[in-house]
Order: sequence, then structure tokens, then C-alpha cells
Amino acid sequence: MMQRRISDEPMERPRIHVPMSRRFRGFLPVVVDVETGGFNAQTDALLEIAVVILGIDEDGQLVRQETHAAQVRPFPGANIEKASLDVNGIIVDHPLRMAIDERAALDKVCRPIRRAVSEAGCKRAILVGHNAHFDLGFVNAACARNAYKRNPFHPFSVFDTATLGGAALGQTVLRRALEAAGFPYSDSEAHSAIYDAEQTADLYCWIVNRIRPLFEVTLPITADTAAGVIP
Repeated sequence: MMQRRISDEPMERPRIHVPMSRRFRGFLPVVVDVETGGFNAQTDALLEIAVVILGIDEDGQLVRQETHAAQVRPFPGANIEKASLDVNGIIVDHPLRMAIDERAALDKVCRPIRRAVSEAGCKRAILVGHNAHFDLGFVNAACARNAYKRNPFHPFSVFDTATLGGAALGQTVLRRALEAAGFPYSDSEAHSAIYDAEQTADLYCWIVNRIRPLFEVTLPITADTAAGVIP
């Protein structure tokens, strides 16, 4: 099997439809945003979590598919900084917040991820986030506190839209990267886990879809790629 060099690539070639199981080395990208009571995943409360499961549409483009979220009750002894609540606007003891315990929240968002991983033929999920190690740190800490054995995410690898936004758009701040890509941004909705996760998902899909030709150039030349399909 011959590997095509990028410099050998003709100007025109068929678009190649690569299934999710082959697109990211067998990982399913899932966008995550957490809202917390501080910056320390070991001591500070996890207050909200939202996940956006991604898929590939009939045109081979990466798209948003499902959003799942939970309001989270602080774990016993959790630290909560007033400065964090001033930013995210969460009223921890509000009766309409409908918060649930960490373990129930983990199950609520992780169960559909595990199902999506299986349906896509992937081996594991990989967390996508804006400054993604922050979000992964809180997910991993919550799983450890609750002896949650079915964490679907790779334990340390991530896709970070702060890095991707800086490379593709010259912007590392989420709002500015979105605006540079042509997406609207609402100050009134920002710092909600669902809103931030979905905005981050849109940015990630936008960048990945625009570098799709670069990825396709690296695929080995076979009868399938010549026909525009990867089985």
C-alpha cells in the first residue's frame, strides 16, 4: 500500500467519507463543559456538566448530534468560591436547580456516551473542550470520588479548542474564536454548561471540517479512497 505525499496531491479529488471509527484513531470526540466552584478539581465542587456527542453526517462532515446535561449537588465538604459563582451565576441551593448527586450526574451523561461509542464502532471517547484539561480534571476527580468505573473518556488525552482556535483563527478565547469563525455569541447565555459545550462543539466541528482535505490527503491510496469511501 502506497502512502500519498501531500506534495503529490492533485488540485481536485473526490471527497472521502470516513466513518467515525476511522476518523480519530478509533476515538469518539465528545465535547464537555463543566461549571464548578473553583479551579481545583480535587477540592472544589462540580456544579454543572454538559456533554455534546458528535457524529458524521451523510456528506462526511462532523456535526453535533446529542446534548446531555446535569445540575450537580456539591459533594460533601466541597469548596465553593464566591468568585466562581459570580462568573457562572449558579445559585447552589436554588430549589429549581434540580441538582442530583455526582454519581447520578456521571451516569446521566456517561451512559449515552458509552452507547454512542458502541454504535459508532469506536473504542473509547475522547474529551473535547476549551482548555480541555480543566474539564477532564473535574470529570476524572468526580469519577475517582465516586469509584465510578465506567468513565468513557481517555484518561489524559484531549482535543483542545483553545489550541485549535489559536492555530486556525489566531484566537484562544472561546468568544473571540467563535466570532472569528462567524458564529454569534451571547453574553447572557455564556457560562452555562450546555451553552458553552454546544458553542465549543460548533467551533470544533467548524475547524475539523475545514482541515478535512488535509486529513484526506494523508490517507493511503486504495480502491476505496479512489471511490471516495472508507469502509
